[in-house]
Amino acid sequence: MHNFALALNHLGHEVSGSDDQIFEPSRSRLEDAGLLPASEGWNPDSITKEIDVVILGMHARKDNPELARARELTLSIQSYPEFLFNATKNKKRVVIGGSHGKTTITSMILHVLNKLDRNTDYMVGAQLDGFNRMLELEESNDLAVIEGDEYLSSPIDRRSKFLHYKPHLAMITGIAWDHINVFPTEESYLDTFREFIATMEQGAILVYCNEDTKLIDLIEEAKTTRPDIQFDPYSTPSSIPGNGSSQITYSDGISVNTLLVGAHNFQNLSGARTLCKSLSIDGAEFDIAIQGFTGAARRLEVAIERPEKNFTVYRDFAHAPSKLKATQAGVVGSYPEREVTAVFELHTFSSLNKDFLPQYKGSMNAVDHAVVFFDPEVLKHKRLPSISVQEVIDFFERDDLEVITSVEKLQNRLEKIPNENHCVLMMSSGRFSGVEIPQ
Repeated sequence: MHNFALALNHLGHEVSGSDDQIFEPSRSRLEDAGLLPASEGWNPDSITKEIDVVILGMHARKDNPELARARELTLSIQSYPEFLFNATKNKKRVVIGGSHGKTTITSMILHVLNKLDRNTDYMVGAQLDGFNRMLELEESNDLAVIEGDEYLSSPIDRRSKFLHYKPHLAMITGIAWDHINVFPTEESYLDTFREFIATMEQGAILVYCNEDTKLIDLIEEAKTTRPDIQFDPYSTPSSIPGNGSSQITYSDGISVNTLLVGAHNFQNLSGARTLCKSLSIDGAEFDIAIQGFTGAARRLEVAIERPEKNFTVYRDFAHAPSKLKATQAGVVGSYPEREVTAVFELHTFSSLNKDFLPQYKGSMNAVDHAVVFFDPEVLKHKRLPSISVQEVIDFFERDDLEVITSVEKLQNRLEKIPNENHCVLMMSSGRFSGVEIPQ
């Protein structure tokens, strides 16, 4: 939301906002732009008839007093995906959806477009090198590249965000049930992707991974319901690990070297490369332009690197079972000579829900040492039933799984990790309650 404030302020609009908690880096960035509210909290008196649009974020509840005031005044209230569509409705819209890899693939595409001096509107879920914000809107641009999230649009708009965007060119990376609080069954989760395909513009192109069985089934359905769409598959390149890099070979026979880690990232490269062909960027152009791409923030991001000790710490946003498996397999495969310790925080509503936790069966088995951390206070905040340490061990089905429920014990455990011939993988959509690996 703060990126919307920054982007619209940059365009010359008068922008104000509110929240009950504003964290870094949002706080400093808003303050530098003169947009930081004078105080935290909600003030209905700040909502007046002079406001043209209220952009409603997911953090506000249905009974938010400012929202109530905006409704009373019959102001235009839009979720951010609705606003984003309205801002880009006269442009060619490219939307990257799927249960995993969205941010990385969107980042790859933006990196390539930037290297080729092709201007575009964009919205991406991580901060990228070479970009001032995670959102850009310029009237002169004729292209918009959007990361398409399947989560809810706003407290009063229960549609998936990506159902607003109506893409001309789209991608689905894969489908693995997530967000149990919104999609209580796997079929309901699949339904929102069916709806996404239905929203695509006439004659659109859909790029998809042809290694995902649930997605393949969905594509076969779509070939009947949307015969106007062109379907363009991609797959994981073959790879040969090297010393600090890997050689990958695409399906067209072209081989390149990459510093990225793991088969899932090689698959992401293949997806971005395939989609870029529909933007008139051929494989050779892509291969040159993608050089130097090191990833998006918190997507297998190197937090600590000590080459002289063969010691690396990665941060990763992984939180769903499929993401955990892919991320760990990538690190283990890239560093066969090192031991790997993976630390995962149960932080999302789904990951802390006893109905969903069985989905994590075997998801921490690829590494030498596995640690799961959760804060009982987060369970209380999310109004979820308590979970015992033994229940977590049983759900993950790894007998030597270490389960930690206090910040102090987590800090102590991290300090005991060997700092030679070792990789550490810190996986969470949260922040481990502020705990860090010792520098």
